[in-house]
Amino acid sequence: MRPAIFLLLSEPGCVFLLLVSWLFNPTRSEITSLDSGNIDDILTDIAQRYRISKYPTLKLFRNGMMMKREYRGQRSVTAIADYIRQQKSNPIQEVQDLEEISTLDRSRRNIVGYFEQKDSDNYRTFERVANILHDDCVFLSAFGAISKPERFSGDNVIYKPPGENAPDMVYLGSITNFDLVYAWTQDKCVPLVREITFENGEELTEEGLPFLILFHMKDDLESLEKFQQEVARQLISEKGTINFLHADCDKFRHPLLHIQKTPADCPVIAIDSFRHMYVFPDFNDLSVPGKLKQFVLDLHSGKLHREFHHGPDPTDVAPGQPVQDLASSPPESSFQKLAPSEHRYTLLREKDEL
Repeated sequence: MRPAIFLLLSEPGCVFLLLVSWLFNPTRSEITSLDSGNIDDILTDIAQRYRISKYPTLKLFRNGMMMKREYRGQRSVTAIADYIRQQKSNPIQEVQDLEEISTLDRSRRNIVGYFEQKDSDNYRTFERVANILHDDCVFLSAFGAISKPERFSGDNVIYKPPGENAPDMVYLGSITNFDLVYAWTQDKCVPLVREITFENGEELTEEGLPFLILFHMKDDLESLEKFQQEVARQLISEKGTINFLHADCDKFRHPLLHIQKTPADCPVIAIDSFRHMYVFPDFNDLSVPGKLKQFVLDLHSGKLHREFHHGPDPTDVAPGQPVQDLASSPPESSFQKLAPSEHRYTLLREKDEL
């Protein structure tokens, strides 16, 4: 495991870059020295390459890959040291009895590896993947005689999705192929539709993508399932252009009020473009083929913005009906307020500003 941390620290009149790395020899470390000849090139390059828009920023790298989640805790020596120790801990729980598998928390996403021995290429690949994705899934492993009942034709990796009755899914590729194992595991551990909370809101806004959000009551799992199915059916090609999210109506009453809704109106689907919020007309139209996709395409084309300000596009008006300029003002973005705050960070306004 080779994690590294880049930390940009702001002090009056200067900025420091700290690179800390741990190798198998814990006494070996390197610090990049900055001087007037290299500071501008190094810091501008780092800010752009690693999408640093504010400081202080602390990013963690594992096996050469930058982790999506930044450190967002307290800026104290104790808190940062605790975070670093936590990141160095073993991300895989070793199972001593297969009965432990039957008592797993099925509200979580669990990845279980069954191996003949720990000292093997298969397990090393599994360990690398777990180091990267342990914030998104629970990783467990069993070895030798304990794992033998689950190793019908060799080492085996199984995904146990949330839900007591949800069926297991078996990885069928080569376990020594890191790219294949990582892609399969990431697909299972990082859901297409993620929950937004006040804890991860800042992180999600920093991804820079608009939000397509289902607001639903916490116990309304039926609406959530319908939304997940339609996102997978209609919008898989839009992954990477918009974030698919769901939110608790009670916790996010303020954004609902922003679009003149209350928890009593849930389920409600809306887009937050970080400029304005747009409401999907009717949740019951969710399953109409292409309806949800068109809603998203209308965002990308600017149609949602135009129609909020000027009424329906002329092409949407029935023949013979007069075209009216129905000027209106869409609600401003609500989730933009969850973005990094100037009270907490120094924000980089321009690409070359530090």
